[in-house]
Amino acid sequence: MSTETAPTADRVTAPPPAGWEEARSRVYAVGLAAALPAAARPLVDTDGSTLAEPLTTRTDLPAFPTSSVDGWAVRGRGPWRVVGRVLAGSTPAPLTEDDTTVEIATGAMVPEGATAVLRVEESTSADGLVTGVPRETPEWRKPGEEAYADEELLPTGTPVDPAVIGLAAACGHDTLRVRRAPRAALLVFGDELLTAGPPAAGRIRDALGPAVPAWLRRYGCQVRPSDVVGPVADTLPAHVAALRSALGNADLVCTTGGTMNGPVDHLHPTLEALGADYVVNTVAVRPGFPMLLARLTGPDGRARFVAGLPGNPQSAIVALVSLVAPLLAGLQGRSMPVLPQVTLAEAVPGRGGHTHLALVRLDRSAGVAFPVRHVGSAMLRGLAGADGFAVIRPGTSGEPGDRVPLVPLPLFPGERPS
Repeated sequence: MSTETAPTADRVTAPPPAGWEEARSRVYAVGLAAALPAAARPLVDTDGSTLAEPLTTRTDLPAFPTSSVDGWAVRGRGPWRVVGRVLAGSTPAPLTEDDTTVEIATGAMVPEGATAVLRVEESTSADGLVTGVPRETPEWRKPGEEAYADEELLPTGTPVDPAVIGLAAACGHDTLRVRRAPRAALLVFGDELLTAGPPAAGRIRDALGPAVPAWLRRYGCQVRPSDVVGPVADTLPAHVAALRSALGNADLVCTTGGTMNGPVDHLHPTLEALGADYVVNTVAVRPGFPMLLARLTGPDGRARFVAGLPGNPQSAIVALVSLVAPLLAGLQGRSMPVLPQVTLAEAVPGRGGHTHLALVRLDRSAGVAFPVRHVGSAMLRGLAGADGFAVIRPGTSGEPGDRVPLVPLPLFPGERPS
């Protein structure tokens, strides 16, 4: 990283808070500009990655006419004389004579010259002859019915999940060109934190050290147990050493606590010492106001990022969904996350000139969102029962029946909401 320098008064002076929507757009843009490099990887190693080029099919799908039923491939009006059998995986001889048929299995290639496929359950076979009436609708799949050769099926930026992997295999691909999952690390700041047992004697239990890596994995990050460090001692040298070390292996380092300018808040001086530039320094959102995102240039010339999460647990998760989620979308070359709309079932207060991210629980059968209880910045009980945050824009409040944006809490990688 950059040469360590002493902090200056001008550098650590915080600018006005960014608007919440502006902050999301800004961090997505810097993430996209620093999108992770692409490489071809075997299909089995692509789950959770992102397409770095469109997925196209190498042949027509299907590549040849295939029977969609078990039965008889017939030529002419019948009755039909049985002249052979066709199983999946073989190339049949053409039917060259009228009133002839071959037994055919589902998925088998329909022989050239066949005029219809007769279902086995709608046929009668005796003395080497088959009788029956084929349906008017063809009982085979035509070449190109699903896709034509070189047709684009999925665009660049599509997350790769098992369905995408299966489609790629069906298209004839053995590898996909993808962007790898971002590597993330977590530094936990705060001498007052306990890492085991119940809170006692003025010390509180660290809830973010165990939880944040799990959230990051749900956003598609790789986080190893060794990438979680802390509590880091409340000194500037310890902070600088810990952050420099974490940045050596990670695309993104999240930190917890220290985002203000108190007597033991060393994150800002640490960023200054390492030559970081702020992308966002505080956001006009409640809860979660003192969040930040900073950028550094690594020895390989690629950007690295530091996301400063507030120490209060719910505020930290607000920072994750506000800054980290859009950044990771950009780094992976994905589209900016589009927020769905929900209908409020109850009133949700505004927060003056700040955006209010209010925890809500969705009643999908009724199509409405209910605010949850226990939603203080330091509380996690409400978060544990919520589906996401309703967005109440500055200068407004939410009334029953209002349609507002929802920031969903992340699901497992590749999982789609019901």
